[in-house]
Amino acid sequence: MSKIARRGLIARAGLAVPFLAAPLLARAQGGAPGFPNGPIRLIVPFAPGGSTDLVARLIATPLAERLGVAVTIDNRAGAGATVGSIAAMQANPDGQTLLMSNIASQAIAPFLYPGLRYDVMRDFTHIAMVTTNPSVFVANKDCGIRTMADLARIHRASAEGLDMASSGVGSSNHMLIVMLGQLLGKTVNHIPFRGAGPAMTAVIAGQVPMMSDSLPSSAAYLRQGVVNAIGMASPERHPLFPDVPTLREQGFDLASTSWFGLSGPAGMHAAVVERLNREVGVILSNPDVQLRFRELGGTAQAMQASEFQEFVRREMEKWGPVVRASGARVE
Repeated sequence: MSKIARRGLIARAGLAVPFLAAPLLARAQGGAPGFPNGPIRLIVPFAPGGSTDLVARLIATPLAERLGVAVTIDNRAGAGATVGSIAAMQANPDGQTLLMSNIASQAIAPFLYPGLRYDVMRDFTHIAMVTTNPSVFVANKDCGIRTMADLARIHRASAEGLDMASSGVGSSNHMLIVMLGQLLGKTVNHIPFRGAGPAMTAVIAGQVPMMSDSLPSSAAYLRQGVVNAIGMASPERHPLFPDVPTLREQGFDLASTSWFGLSGPAGMHAAVVERLNREVGVILSNPDVQLRFRELGGTAQAMQASEFQEFVRREMEKWGPVVRASGARVE
């Protein structure tokens, strides 16, 4: 793909414009008595059809049933999941607005966007872990790439290098593409989209030969055979796709596991946090819910709120050096 064509594709993909977050709003601690007192808005910081959106919709229905109120999905994509995250951060901390937080918004974005003005640990209440899942490289069926050896050969032979899509700047799959380029010794051209769904559409159509994706949003397409699985970014082969080798099996020391949780604005009442964490734990203990997550390639994983808070802190410590070493920044 020419540089001019690639620029046009990036523009159509909807690369977000860098921004400075709005000033923090002063908030009082909110909402223990009477929670919930109306519909709950669950902000998903990616477009419909991607892994974050799928996880949110899986958890929203049983959560609504247990709380006795509607839980509506509000997709707010853009800027590596930070647009939706800022909307959640600025909401009233009464528990009526929640965020489907993830590795992109909470562990990668703070190091990728120098103008980002939210503090992951100060400006959010991290309520409950929901699920984890590996990343996978998938390719258009007619692009000539079926193995990592094919990918490396085509990438090195091309003067401009290989193009690879992801759900957006700052996603864990973006970082996986960066690390792949480091291993190959030649940058892989990252083509960011506003969500995994639009990126997959482009791969199927042949606009981009490959993408790095979280398994839940690729699983259905892999089962249908409309794209090829090139390698799983997990320590071991995934039980859903036992014929797909890991990247490490193919000589590429790469691994990436995404995670998705429930967070809210800072200042949420401890009783609201405890209630939401308890309800999520009950939902995740349901065998039918566990099966649904497994079918998507994920693993339901409950944690106490304090454990999830510490988990997010450790993820920042893990991914900060990766982002810095990659040199990736969005000005």
